[in-house]
Amino acid sequence: MQKRILLVFLHLTGWHISTCLYRQYHYVTDAKNWTMAQTYCRQRYKDLATIDNMVQMNQLRNIVSSTGNDAEIWIGLYAKIAWMWSDRTTGRGAEYRNWENNTNEPDFYGARETCVSIGEDGGWQDEIWIQEYPFICNNGTQLEPEFVLVDEAMDWGSAQACCSQNFTSLVTVKNDIENQMVQSLVPSGDRAWIGLSRPNWFFWSDQSRFNFGYFDNVANPIDSMKVMCGVLALKSSGKFRFLSCETSLPFVCYNFPPPVKQQIIKLRLNPGSSALDLNDPIVKSEILKKFQLRLNQQGVSFVTLTWREQPHKLVFQKEET
Repeated sequence: MQKRILLVFLHLTGWHISTCLYRQYHYVTDAKNWTMAQTYCRQRYKDLATIDNMVQMNQLRNIVSSTGNDAEIWIGLYAKIAWMWSDRTTGRGAEYRNWENNTNEPDFYGARETCVSIGEDGGWQDEIWIQEYPFICNNGTQLEPEFVLVDEAMDWGSAQACCSQNFTSLVTVKNDIENQMVQSLVPSGDRAWIGLSRPNWFFWSDQSRFNFGYFDNVANPIDSMKVMCGVLALKSSGKFRFLSCETSLPFVCYNFPPPVKQQIIKLRLNPGSSALDLNDPIVKSEILKKFQLRLNQQGVSFVTLTWREQPHKLVFQKEET
């Protein structure tokens, strides 16, 4: 008597067991500056912590909070500070600054402020670019500037475009005398855009693309720094802020778990009924669900099961015995 048996291949990564790479975070309590923390992480793990989404951020925060730390810790985030004038002035006078004395300007509030305005007292502030102010253009040359007030409120980008189209550029200020001349044009009770700005450059230590900004709405005083380093502030729900890279803090490293090896399992199944088509997509899906449930019951996680198709596009083959 002949009995129909069906042969099936499961790709145990066929059972296809496969895992996505996910980061494992490691909290280090020894306080170090950012560069020393980076070196430590690269020697013992992969790098300082990179965070791509809220799931990872909460994972990292929970790990650190469980140790009792509720302050600030280094992560792999850093920002480059590179001020430039809209007319590309360099050399003598290009480094002149007149930040307001009674505040921590530039304070990079909320990690958003990258453009500069001048007040009627002559003091400068960094501002978010969408703020609308009158602005001052140069209608002369870099060596012989002619300052012109445009008393129409625009955001910084629109002011820059207007000056470029109708004059020379947004104004460059190279010394105290020029600053006093520009100050005299600022409308009473208002501020005005000048031509100083910088790109908002954020980076991760492992060179991953920066695509997750979770910044705290606080000041990040820049002072004269060229680079600022990022911390995760546990008291602010794990939001990011920046400090001097020379500050000594605990930190978090990360690495990846070892990859899961692939294997193939062969199974022989008796469908019980010759009318049952095991190659039917719905039937195959239900079988995989049962296998997946059994794995979960046995505590196996981070697993995906798929069928391994044969060249004829079928998973199951009949055997005659």
